[in-house]
Amino acid sequence: MVVLNKIYTKTGDDGTTALGSGERRPKYDLRIEAYGTVDETNSVVGLVRLALAGADAEVDAILGRIQNDLFDLGADLATPETDKDLGYEPLRITDGQVTALENAIDLLNADLKPLRSFVLPGGTPAATYLHLARTVSRRAERLMVHLAAEERINPAATRYMNRLSDFFFVASRYLNDKGAGDVLWVPGKNR
Repeated sequence: MVVLNKIYTKTGDDGTTALGSGERRPKYDLRIEAYGTVDETNSVVGLVRLALAGADAEVDAILGRIQNDLFDLGADLATPETDKDLGYEPLRITDGQVTALENAIDLLNADLKPLRSFVLPGGTPAATYLHLARTVSRRAERLMVHLAAEERINPAATRYMNRLSDFFFVASRYLNDKGAGDVLWVPGKNR
């Protein structure tokens, strides 16, 4: 259970932050960058939900689950995988969460026509914010892959982030009138 009685602790004034294991690392550490970018992704999902304004309850419910998953993912990344007993069971992203995301992608993608061009960010406000979420989640994934090259991380966490950007893309098309409102790239249009 999380209890936040005091918001500032002053322990980070020296440029470090504590991981779930108690270890302190510089705030510029790759692990901190990775879970910070996951948190940034979550904030963009909040913008998507605001832009939806209840227009699609099904997509909003999926996005609500994703926001919770992203906090799980942040907790996963904030607690390095070690063989040491931490005195508690660290929260980890599961294959079930990856599968749920794949099911959501399949659900929304079923109504979309195949693409014949790349899609530019645009259309409805919610779809446009989903493109922003997609690009931020891709950055988080790149940071996680880099981190995995240097430290052990949960492989399901990386799979989750890879599927998440796919979900954001499919959901953006779905919210653009099932693809009819997509803004398509026209190669060389302005030459």
